[in-house]
Amino acid sequence: MVSVAIVCKPNKPELRGILPGLVDWLRHHGYDPILDREGGVFCQTAPVVDAAEMPQRAPGLVIVLGGDGTLLSVARVFAASRVPILSVNLGSLGFLTEVRLADLYPTLEGWCSNCHTLDSRTMLEATVIRAGQAVSSHEALNEVVVSKGEIARMGEFTVELDGKKVARFRADGVIVSTPTGSTAYTLAANGPILTPDVDAIVVTPICPHLLTLRPIVIRGDALLTVRVDAVPNQALLTMDGQSAVPLHLGDEVRCKRSRHTVNLVRITESGFFDALRSKLSWGER
Repeated sequence: MVSVAIVCKPNKPELRGILPGLVDWLRHHGYDPILDREGGVFCQTAPVVDAAEMPQRAPGLVIVLGGDGTLLSVARVFAASRVPILSVNLGSLGFLTEVRLADLYPTLEGWCSNCHTLDSRTMLEATVIRAGQAVSSHEALNEVVVSKGEIARMGEFTVELDGKKVARFRADGVIVSTPTGSTAYTLAANGPILTPDVDAIVVTPICPHLLTLRPIVIRGDALLTVRVDAVPNQALLTMDGQSAVPLHLGDEVRCKRSRHTVNLVRITESGFFDALRSKLSWGER
C-alpha cells in the first residue's frame, strides 16, 4: 500500500476538523496515511512520526496543510526524495500553496486519476567554506541570505562569480535567490521577478551603501561565492528565512544550483501569473 505523508502547520485548530476526514478518505482510496507530530495533536487515527523521518517511509505523495512557510520547510526535508508535494493553503498569503481547502478533495481525485502535472522547482545548495575546508552544506527552495547580525551597522561582503570578483561592498547582506524565491525576500529588496522555469539565479544586495549596486541575474549553472569581510558583531547564513548558522570573518558561502528539485502537484492551469495578480496585485492599477 502506498503511503501518503501529511505535514501540518503548527497550532492550527482547524486541523481538528480536517485531518480525520482526510485520513478516512485516503484509506478509502487505498492509501496509508502517516501524520507528523503537529497533525498527531489533532488526530489519533493514523501513525505519527517526526517530519524529518518521513522520507524514510518512501511516501508516494506529501500533503502539506499550511502556508508557504510550511511548504518551504517540507521542501528541504524531502529534497533528496523527489516526492510530489500537494500543498493546501491554510496560511495568510499562499503564493506557493495554491490549493484552497475547499479544493482539497477534487485535487486529490485529480492526483489519483493522474490528471495532474508536476511543477518542478529549482533549489539552491549553499556550502560554508572555512579556512579552505567545507564545514556545512544547506539547501533552500527560495533563497539563502548572508547577512550581518542585529546591530544596525553594515557589514562588508565580497561577491565572486565562477572565481572572478564581481564586487566588494558594504550592505546589510546579500540574497541569493532561485526563480521561485524571486517573489519573496529579494522582491522586497527591489529584485526582479523571474518566472519559475527560468534557468537563473538572482543576486540582490540588502540595503547597500551605494545606490549603484543593483540586483543582478546570473546563469543557473554558475558558482557564486559570498565572502564575509567585515561585520559589526555576527554574520549569519539563513535558509528560506527559517534556519540559520553563524558565520565567521573570512568564511565563504558557495552557492550553486542543487542537484535536487521540488515537485509541486498542479491540477489546474491557473499558473504563475494568476498567482502574481491575485496574491501580489501585480499589474493592477
